[in-house]
Amino acid sequence: MKLILSQRLHVMAAAAVTVLGSMFAINTATKSVEAIDTNTSAQHQAQSNDSEATAKDTAKTVVKTNSVLHPAKKIVIKPGRNLIAEANERAAAKKAAEAKAAALKAAQAAAAQKAAQEKAAQVAAAQKAAAAKQAAAQQQQAAATQSATTTTTSTTSTTTNKGTFKLSFYDPAVMGSNMGYSGVAANLSTFPRGTKLKITLSDGTVWYRTVNDTGSFAAGNPNQLDVAMPSSQIPSAGVLYATVEVVG
Repeated sequence: MKLILSQRLHVMAAAAVTVLGSMFAINTATKSVEAIDTNTSAQHQAQSNDSEATAKDTAKTVVKTNSVLHPAKKIVIKPGRNLIAEANERAAAKKAAEAKAAALKAAQAAAAQKAAQEKAAQVAAAQKAAAAKQAAAQQQQAAATQSATTTTTSTTSTTTNKGTFKLSFYDPAVMGSNMGYSGVAANLSTFPRGTKLKITLSDGTVWYRTVNDTGSFAAGNPNQLDVAMPSSQIPSAGVLYATVEVVG
């Protein structure tokens, strides 16, 4: 807008200069011929009017020509950049990215810690199971040792031969019993509870056991004993025959 006003003022000034120049030229010409001017006042007035009209036409021509040579330029206003706002946006985006990365790192650390705890719990459980298994094995070994000691212990007590009996075997621990391995299950009408027996196998092995239980095999067969023994020591044959004597 300021440019357009400036251009217009420039044009108007040029026109005014032209008009004044023309009038000065006319006035000078008039004065130079004033001594021989024989025209009437009406003729002078007409000439003056013609000069002013010519000056005005000249001014219009100058204005029109200047407008063509120097057309007004259209001012285009372009939106600028808000550098402060852009910097704030970049800072906020960076902060958000850092917060997201920190949250991801914390989640990964928590997952790793949880996995480590689960692994430690599994190791502890395996160790506990191994300790329990070892304790059970030691208990069985102690019972087997006691049974072997009882078998090899000689006695001077008198015995009564009851004949040949069928022997089967069972592990009380497997059945959830804590009666140990020093007893046998028998038909209680043949051998009452507490009866001490000497059992002699065909290869000469001797076991001393006490009747402390009965069972389906022995209860249904008066000539059968069910001998308590650790599973690892039960004969592979499963069923044996032995001479049985009552001690005492």
